[in-house]
Amino acid sequence: MESVGEFFRQVRETKKLTVEEVSSKTRIRLDFINALEDENFAKLPDQVFARGFVRSYARSLGLDEEDVIQRFAQSSRSFYEKQDEQERLRARQTEENRKHESNRKTVMVAVGIAVLTLVFLLSREQPSVVKQSSSETASVKDSTQAATETPSPTLRQDLDPVIDMLKPAEGAAVLAPVMETHLPKLPTPPPVASKPVSASEPISRVSPGGDGPLGGISREGELSGADGQLVLDLEATELSWVVVQIDNGRPQEALLRPGEKARWKGQDQFILTLGNAGGVKAELNGKSHKPFGPSGTVVRDIVLKR
Repeated sequence: MESVGEFFRQVRETKKLTVEEVSSKTRIRLDFINALEDENFAKLPDQVFARGFVRSYARSLGLDEEDVIQRFAQSSRSFYEKQDEQERLRARQTEENRKHESNRKTVMVAVGIAVLTLVFLLSREQPSVVKQSSSETASVKDSTQAATETPSPTLRQDLDPVIDMLKPAEGAAVLAPVMETHLPKLPTPPPVASKPVSASEPISRVSPGGDGPLGGISREGELSGADGQLVLDLEATELSWVVVQIDNGRPQEALLRPGEKARWKGQDQFILTLGNAGGVKAELNGKSHKPFGPSGTVVRDIVLKR
């Protein structure tokens, strides 16, 4: 069976008709007539309209319309099958893009809610400065102590659901800048007047003590405990939330900004939880500990023993 284009051309030439005459008679644009005869289906409009042109052309030449439609279907099958496949691929890609965009918006909303919740929780933790009276600080005359910010005992329980909402890698990436931006700066203790100390004079140690959430923490500059104690030093290279359980005592929490250091003393072991494993450097009795994990990773129940 001849192709539809060649068939149209032969019949038209047999009837001694020009392309312009066929176009005028059928009211089909000249370039569409040429496209049909050249079987250049890409230049034709949608397949439905192209079939209408074929019927009109066949009718103008006195041909069997159904026979010509079959020739057209056979000649154009590969083209339109390929076109349909491309349309399906485009539709599938569009749907995948729509789903991806929808998922991205859902994640952004979840992160936004988590960040707002975190900001609200942190806004409740206001720093306080407690000045010791001269009678309470007889051993450190002419000096003033400043208590650092103390998170409430329930802060860990409040923050855990927020941290768990986020993927570990994303959690600290979102958490750190928000805490750095919205958490009030810790007050800087006024300088402590010091005097020269002779080798035989005992040195006064400043240690918070007590049973509070930060009891047992000693800041940078304090001396280590007596011989036989375990001494844990943490230094933050990035904003880091830490929880330390000393021996079998009550967990103690701290929020360390970059450059801040803290010291804990115990007898047998420390159990750590870090909100940013790669943002903390640790020393146990002066010996550097290997990294606890990559930056932004939350790690729990790290046991440090003798």
